[in-house]
Amino acid sequence: MKKYKEFLIIAEPFNVELLSSILWELDITGINEDVNCIRVFADSESDLDSVMISNQLQKLQKEKLLRDFRVELSVHEEKNWNEEWEKSLNIIHVTDKVVIKPSFKEYEKKNDEIVITIDPKMSFGTGEHQTTKLVIGLIEKYVKHGMNILDAGTGTGILAITSAMFGASKIVGFDSDEWCYENALENCLLNNVSEKIEIRIGEIDTITEKDFDLILANIQKNILIELAERFKEKLKAGGFILLSGLLSDDEEDILKIYSGSGFKQIETIKMDEWIAIVFQKI
Repeated sequence: MKKYKEFLIIAEPFNVELLSSILWELDITGINEDVNCIRVFADSESDLDSVMISNQLQKLQKEKLLRDFRVELSVHEEKNWNEEWEKSLNIIHVTDKVVIKPSFKEYEKKNDEIVITIDPKMSFGTGEHQTTKLVIGLIEKYVKHGMNILDAGTGTGILAITSAMFGASKIVGFDSDEWCYENALENCLLNNVSEKIEIRIGEIDTITEKDFDLILANIQKNILIELAERFKEKLKAGGFILLSGLLSDDEEDILKIYSGSGFKQIETIKMDEWIAIVFQKI
């Protein structure tokens, strides 16, 4: 029977989206999230080894996005990948009102809950991670009916879809990854919100509009810093921007950059070591 390699990766801090985004650059066949760790899979014939994975993770250390990590290799008999993938996805109660579920699991809606269906495939944003939960909580608070919203680095489209569910009338989501682009389109269809959401592939340069009421950006700190001025150009005066993908230690640097770019801090919320910050364009 065919064999495969399994790399167990334990990292601090543990950010599935961040780790996955850099590991998909390698010759791998799949990633599963476990409790406080991820498992990365590769064909037994692949040249991929622990050193190559460590080299990728060291890039995150140099950017101060990762403090420590450990990689352990084991070799196993082949598995049913679809079955393993489905086992790793759960029904998630993100807030008292928002529930995220995969399409192949049944859930009976309670009272005024908003149930969102997300099949992540090879994109990132299932609702499991603290940063996603933080932003969804803020969407529930800040998104109003009729808003025009920009979702930067849309991934699975989860934040754009949640915004549509809370009454936004137009959302533009963009991502530079083709897998994310296709996956976000599929998830919009699953949730019957395609008429409200336009998904684009590319960087922020593909966005010509400058009249957004609110911007969502759950991405890496260094990218948030690079895009501060560009976000300001895209946002209406008095508009809000919800930032996450940040550790508590990142708050000072982000406040410095965004305050200097014409934003005022409205609030910061925290979950474990992760934070989300709300700014308003002055």
